Amino acid sequence: MQWKRFAPWLLPVIPAIAIKIFTFFPPAIEKYYSNGLYPFLARLLRFAFGWIPFSAGDVFYGILFIHIFISIGRFIRKGYQRRLHRQYLFYCAGRLISGALWIYVVFNFLWGLNYDRPDIASRMHLESRPYTTGELKNLLSAIVFRMNEVDSASRINRKELNQKPVLFKGSADAYRAYAAHDDAFYYHTPSVKPSLYSYLGNYFGFSGYYNPFTGEAQVNTMVPVFVRPFTTCHEIGHQLGYAKEEEANFAGYLAAKSSPNPAFRYSVYLDLYLYAGSELYARDSTSFIPYRELLKPDIRQDLRDLKTFYKRYENPFEPIIRRLYGDYLKANKQPQGMNSYDEVIGLAIAYYKKFGRGAF
Repeated sequence: MQWKRFAPWLLPVIPAIAIKIFTFFPPAIEKYYSNGLYPFLARLLRFAFGWIPFSAGDVFYGILFIHIFISIGRFIRKGYQRRLHRQYLFYCAGRLISGALWIYVVFNFLWGLNYDRPDIASRMHLESRPYTTGELKNLLSAIVFRMNEVDSASRINRKELNQKPVLFKGSADAYRAYAAHDDAFYYHTPSVKPSLYSYLGNYFGFSGYYNPFTGEAQVNTMVPVFVRPFTTCHEIGHQLGYAKEEEANFAGYLAAKSSPNPAFRYSVYLDLYLYAGSELYARDSTSFIPYRELLKPDIRQDLRDLKTFYKRYENPFEPIIRRLYGDYLKANKQPQGMNSYDEVIGLAIAYYKKFGRGAF
């Protein structure tokens, strides 16, 4: 029968619909997926691919890109040869729709459903709400204090972080340190890899990313060394099921600030300074200046070096990539798009208010 020819293409429709229905029940996702099935799947993936000394996910993405490129080329060639018959067009459309549905199903099954779990603030009983400029200033003051406090110690062994095993082990140790206070953040079976596309990432504006199909966290190891610890902790946050960017940032903050290595603590406070400083500058540029002036000279030099690094790789394609990724974030319950990263400040303020300056 005619319908049997389309049956393979229709296979992913039912699980896709089931997943979509499931997303309307965040408490169920939290109980049965994020704290049930997902931790098992994540550890299984990290066990399966973590032993490989390079990023298997990056190789997978490379092969996928080549396959897509060849398929598009074949389609264009057939069009040029006027061989695009109706039957062939239906075949291509069916494969395209089926492929997209399978990606949706596998992506959500392996990780993506974490976008629909209840937010981290409710899980940690934090009062997350719109914050005042005064609260922002209090947070920025605490950040500047912590940066200045840890600056000298962070530079003693900073060069060791150029060794990737040291960087990755230090990030896992940071999560173990915080897990002593909250076992939900315990990091089993580490799988962190240097990105095979680090050089390309400099131009596209990414310092790390998570591959949900292999469970690997990839880190751009070409960014300045003082950025890498927090980036690595952020990506591990994704591995632990904190899908939204501000939540992975917050998980990374909780881990890095708990690290016995001062270079990790410096890295996270510098990142928070960039977010909080940018927000205060947007609200009241004049009041931001005193906080910048309070930073030690070496810290201000790090900020200049970071700005120079990003300036070096500016190109016309980066805004396009950022916009596309922003659209992806919006499609996954993050309406602020790329600005979602900045929302970690609201979580940090809520944490600061609940636990005080000493815990921050």
